[in-house]
Amino acid sequence: MSAEKILSDWKKKQFKPLYWLEGEEPYFIDLLVEYAEKQILSEAEAEFNLSVFYGKDVEWATLINACRRYPMFAEKQVVLLKEAQQMREIEKLEGYVDNPLTSTIFVVAYKEKKLDARTKFAKLVKQKGEVLTTKKLYDNQLPDWTRQMVAQKKLEISDKALLLLVDHIGNDLNRLQNEVDKLALNLDASKQITEEHIEEYIGISKEFNVFELQDAIAGKNLAKAIRIIQYFQSNPKAGPIQQVLPALFSYFSKVYSIFGMPDQSERGVQSVFYNNPFAAKTAVQASKSFGQPGMEKVLLLLHEYNLRSLGVHDAGTEDADLMKEMVVKMIA
Repeated sequence: MSAEKILSDWKKKQFKPLYWLEGEEPYFIDLLVEYAEKQILSEAEAEFNLSVFYGKDVEWATLINACRRYPMFAEKQVVLLKEAQQMREIEKLEGYVDNPLTSTIFVVAYKEKKLDARTKFAKLVKQKGEVLTTKKLYDNQLPDWTRQMVAQKKLEISDKALLLLVDHIGNDLNRLQNEVDKLALNLDASKQITEEHIEEYIGISKEFNVFELQDAIAGKNLAKAIRIIQYFQSNPKAGPIQQVLPALFSYFSKVYSIFGMPDQSERGVQSVFYNNPFAAKTAVQASKSFGQPGMEKVLLLLHEYNLRSLGVHDAGTEDADLMKEMVVKMIA
């Protein structure tokens, strides 16, 4: 079951006795836990019928006793177990899981890991409860997810602003939501988020960032690439080499994959580039400009300079000098 389906059921006042929320993506777990804590019960009901426990602090017997309590002045009580992955002897909840109280909504947040599906306890949880197993979104899913979140706020975002935001923040859904919330609060009468808004309210330069650097290399614009690296040199937090090189490697690996695609047109490669026509067009142009041997050279140089940035076969060259030397060799 998805987080959206669980949330939809809760809003309709349709509840199961046990919800087990597990997996490596905390955003969806946090979303459900926050709703369970603040929205399922009214403020008056919550005063007597909301119990919140943390895995590292609570004993299994205490938790079972709380779950077996009957609600006061309400139809349901909510029992939350946060950070359940830190709880000792969690499998001793088995007796309650096997026979849960229907008037209790027991929500377990088991973050960053999953139960071993082979165990008796895991099988019982799956049989008796509603299980949500979360996974990290793939990079190519982030733009669509972010655009949908923006749309939920009745806003729009330009293609370039979207890529700038996603490339800078990466796969951190909580932070992406926080930044979009910040933008929504600060926008003027305009309903579209632009690069200027990203620069002003989030602090990501629209001209000097990894996204623009990869575009400069893809377009063989050496002067622009050097200007961006010089900006990184003056503003170390804007483009540390440990973030820049992996981002470039990820992007140019995708460009290189174009050579193995049956349809190498802009439309044919869009799915690899976030379904973004602007990104697909740039990538196709880069593949044609460099050719397969040239793109192989770019990837080999990225690997070489990543090692050098870590001190392998390098006596301590400054990061900015390494990047300048690298882009010269890529574009030459």
